[in-house]
Amino acid sequence: MNNLITNNQSTNFYNHITKLLLESKSFIFNVAFINFSGVQLLLDVLSKLENKNIKGKILTSTYLNFTQVKALEKLKEFSNIELKIYDSNETNIGFHSKSYIFEFADSYEIIVGSSNITASAFKTNIEWNVKSTVKKDDMFLKNILDEFNLLWNDSYVVDEKFLKDYEFYLNSIKDEKRDFFASSKKIRTNFMQKTALEKLQNLRQKNQNKALIIAATGTGKTYLSAFDVKNFNAKKMLFLVHRENILLSAKQSFENIIPNRTYGLFTGNTKEKEQDYLFSTIQTMSLYFEEFEKNEFDYIIIDEAHHATSPSYKKIIEYFKPQFLLGLTATSNRMDGNSIYEIFDENIACDIRLNEALENNLVVPFHYFGISDIQSIDYENVDLTKIDELAKLLKVNKRVDFIIKQMNFYSYFGSKRKAIGFCVSKEHCFYMSEEFNKRGINSTYLTSEDSVIKREEVIKKLESENDSLEVIFTVDIFNEGIDIPSINTVLFLRPTNSPIVFIQQLGRGLRKHKNKEFLTVLDFIGNHKKAYLIALALAGNKAIDKDSLKLSLMNNFANFQNAFICMDEISKQRILEQIENQNFNNLKYLKEQYFEFKTLTNNKIPKLTDYLAFDDLINPLNFVDESKSYVEFLSKVEVGKTKDIYTNFCLNEDFIKAIRFIENQLPIKRVYEFVILKYLLFNDFCDENIAFKILGKYLDKVCKKTIIHSFSYLNQDYFDSGQIGRYLKCVNFDGTKVTKTKEFSKLLENKEYKDIFEDSLNYGIYTYEEEFKTLDFGMPFLKLYSKYNMLNIAQLCNFPKIHSSFRGSGFLKYEDDFFLFINLEKEKFSKSANYFNAFLSKEVFTYQSKPSQSQDKGDGERLIKNQKHGVKLHIFVRKFAQVDKKTQNFIYLGLANSIKYEGNKPISLELKLEIPLDNKLFEEFTKIV
Repeated sequence: MNNLITNNQSTNFYNHITKLLLESKSFIFNVAFINFSGVQLLLDVLSKLENKNIKGKILTSTYLNFTQVKALEKLKEFSNIELKIYDSNETNIGFHSKSYIFEFADSYEIIVGSSNITASAFKTNIEWNVKSTVKKDDMFLKNILDEFNLLWNDSYVVDEKFLKDYEFYLNSIKDEKRDFFASSKKIRTNFMQKTALEKLQNLRQKNQNKALIIAATGTGKTYLSAFDVKNFNAKKMLFLVHRENILLSAKQSFENIIPNRTYGLFTGNTKEKEQDYLFSTIQTMSLYFEEFEKNEFDYIIIDEAHHATSPSYKKIIEYFKPQFLLGLTATSNRMDGNSIYEIFDENIACDIRLNEALENNLVVPFHYFGISDIQSIDYENVDLTKIDELAKLLKVNKRVDFIIKQMNFYSYFGSKRKAIGFCVSKEHCFYMSEEFNKRGINSTYLTSEDSVIKREEVIKKLESENDSLEVIFTVDIFNEGIDIPSINTVLFLRPTNSPIVFIQQLGRGLRKHKNKEFLTVLDFIGNHKKAYLIALALAGNKAIDKDSLKLSLMNNFANFQNAFICMDEISKQRILEQIENQNFNNLKYLKEQYFEFKTLTNNKIPKLTDYLAFDDLINPLNFVDESKSYVEFLSKVEVGKTKDIYTNFCLNEDFIKAIRFIENQLPIKRVYEFVILKYLLFNDFCDENIAFKILGKYLDKVCKKTIIHSFSYLNQDYFDSGQIGRYLKCVNFDGTKVTKTKEFSKLLENKEYKDIFEDSLNYGIYTYEEEFKTLDFGMPFLKLYSKYNMLNIAQLCNFPKIHSSFRGSGFLKYEDDFFLFINLEKEKFSKSANYFNAFLSKEVFTYQSKPSQSQDKGDGERLIKNQKHGVKLHIFVRKFAQVDKKTQNFIYLGLANSIKYEGNKPISLELKLEIPLDNKLFEEFTKIV
C-alpha cells in the first residue's frame, strides 16, 4: 500500500515521521543534507526514543556543503543514534537520496521522496514523499537495506576530528565567496508592499490624499514608502520620525530606491532644508515648521504614526498641506485612547497580521516549544494579576536550572545565543539576571526605568558577535523601545495572561536578519487556569469553533505557515481540557477579556475601533452579542463613576434602540447602509447621487438598485413588527432621498451619543474593508469562505419583502438562486432530524432535501436538474448549530451542481462544488475531535 505525503495545510511531513518514530522499533534516515532547523524540531522525539533505547542510524552528506556542523553536533549528543556522513567533496559524486525507514514488529514503513531534514522540508516546502508498507521478507525492502548498507560502509563516522575539519572547510569557502551580481541586484517589492502600493494607487484614483499602513516591524514599511514616493513622483518630500536613530537608515532606504533626488537631514545639529527629500525628527520640526511654506512638500510620511494624535504631531499635520500624507506604524493602538484613523481619513492601505506576515515570508519563521514548568511551581490558586505573589513563586533556583537545561537542549540558530526573556516583574528580571550570571551565562536586565542610551548600549552588546552578553531579561518593554533584529531566542518565563501581550512579545524576535534562519521560542507553561490563552494567541479568531481550536492543537498547528509549534503532552492535555471546559461566551470570561485589553490602552475605556489592531485575538462583537450593544456591556462590567456614565446612557430608550440597530448589523456584509448612516451623522439628507459618490471610496462598482434597497432597508421597509418595536427608526425615505428622523436628530445633538454612533459605524466599515476590500462579488453579493446567517442573504439579494420571512428549514430561494444551509452535525441538535450530511471528498457531499420535495415537480425538480433550469445552488455549511449556547454562522462554499439523486420526500442527493474545498476546511468538516 502506497500513500503520498505532502505539506498540505491539514497535515505535514513532520507530523508523519514523528508519529512513525514514536511507534517504531528502530529507524534509518538517509538524507542528502541536515540543517539545525530540522534537527531542533526532532529533539523532543529523539529524546523520548533515547529514553526507550530505540536505536537509529542517520546518514547524510557534504553534498553542496548544505549540511550544518551544529546539526551534526546536536545529533551526536544522543547515545542511541549512530551518525555517519558521505563525503561528496572527496568522491566528487552528488548525493541526492532522501529516505526514512521505520522498523515495526512484522513490517517496515519506508518513505522515499524529496524531503531533507530541514524545518522547511518538514512543514512548508512543496515536497512529494511516498510511504510504502512492506513485509520483512519483501524483496523491495532487501534492495533498499542493501543499498543503504553499501553507502553506510563507504561513509565516515562523524567524530570530533571530522567536525573540526568540516567546519574549517566551510569557513574557508565562505570567506572565498563573492557576490558577482551585487551591482545588478534590484530591491524587489514583497507581498505587503505590493498589496499596499495597489491600494494607495486605488485611493488616489478615488481622490483620497491620506492613508495609513499597519504592518509588523521589519516587514519593509520604509521601503514601501520609498516605492510609493517614486510612483507619486514627488518633487519635495518630508519624512518625520519619532527617534533620531532611525533617520539615517530611512534616508539610505530612499537613496537605494530613488537615486536622482537630493537628500538632507533636518535635526538639532543639521538643517539641510534646501534638499529635495528631507528627513527630520518630530522634536526639531515641531520647533521650526513655520519656516517652511504650508505646501512646501508634495508628500509627507509619518513614521511610528501611532504618535500622530500627540500635540507635537498634530500641529505639524494641521499646518502642512501636502498632496499626500502617509502614516507608517506597527500598531494602530494609542495609549492615550485617541484614534489615529481619523487623522488619515480612515484610509487603511494595509493591515498585515502575524499569520499573514509568516505566510508571505515577511518575518522570520519561529520554532515554538511549549514546555511544562517544574512541578513545584503551583499556580492553581494564584491570582495571575497579583504580580508580587507571582514573582515570589517564580524566583526559585530549581526553576532557573530547569530553564537553562531546556535552553541548552533546544539550543539556537547562530554562533552566539542572543536571547530576550520576558519576566513577571522588575524584581523577577533582576533575580533571573543575577542567577544566570552566577551560572556563567552573561545576562542583564532592562525595564522602562532605564534610559534610551542605556537600552541602546545593552542592545549593541547583545547584537555583537564579539561581546559575551547572551540574555536580556525584561518585563514592560514590548511595544516600543526594544528592536533587536538578530534575537534568536525568546523565553516566556511567566504565565500568559493575555494573547495580545504574548503576540507582541513574540514579535520582538521575528524581525528578519541576515544571520538568523529562524527564532527559537521557549514557553514554560505552568498549571495555571489560563494556559488555553496560548492556543488562542497562536490560532487567533481564525479558528471556526472550539473543535477547530482543539484540532489545531492536536495537529501541532500544522496550518500555521512558516512556524513550528509543539507543546509537550502534559501542557497539551491541560490546554485541551481547559478549552473544552471554558465557555468563551459567558460574561465572566468576556469581562476578563475586556479588562485585559483595557490595561493595554492605559486603562482608558476602549472604543470599538480600538480593538481593530487586535481583532484576530479579541473580538469585541462577543461583548455586543452578550449585551445587545457595547454600551450595555460596559454598563455591566465597569465600576464606579464609569459604570454610572454608561448606566445613564442606557436609560435613554431611543439611544439604546438606535445603537442596538447599528450594532446588530455587525459584522456588516454590505457597506451601503453604514456609509449612508455615517454621512447622515454630519449632513441633513442623502440622495442617490450623494450615495453613489460616497460609496465610490469603498467599492469598485456601486449598484444603483442596491442604493435604493439600502434606503428602504434603513427605512425599516423590510422589518417585521417585532423588529420595528425593537429598533429606533433613524431615517425616513421619501422615494428619492433619506433624511434623519426627529428622534435620531435629537440624539445627535448629544456629542457623546454621536461619538458612540460614529465609532460603531467606523468599526463596521473598517472590518468590511478588511474582509471584502473594494471587490465586486456580483449579485447576490457573496464571498467564498466568508461567514453568513440567513438574514444576511436576504439583504445581499436585494430581497424586496420582509427579511425575517427569508429563513426556514435550510432551504431558501429567490428567483433562480437556491440557498442550501447545511448543518453537518444536525442530529446533535434536533431530535426530529433523521438525515446526515457529509463530505465524501473535497468536491462531493451528500445532501437531503426538505421532506416535502419530490423529483417530478416544483423546487425538487429544479434542485435535482439545476443546470438544466439555470438554477444556481449556493452552499452554506456549519459544523455545529450552536457552541456554548451561541448560534453559529454558516461558511459560504460557493456554487454546486446536482450529480446524483434518489428517492422522494425527501430526495437524497450528491452535490459537487464548482470550487473544491481547500485542505484545511476539508479537515475541519470531516474530523471531529
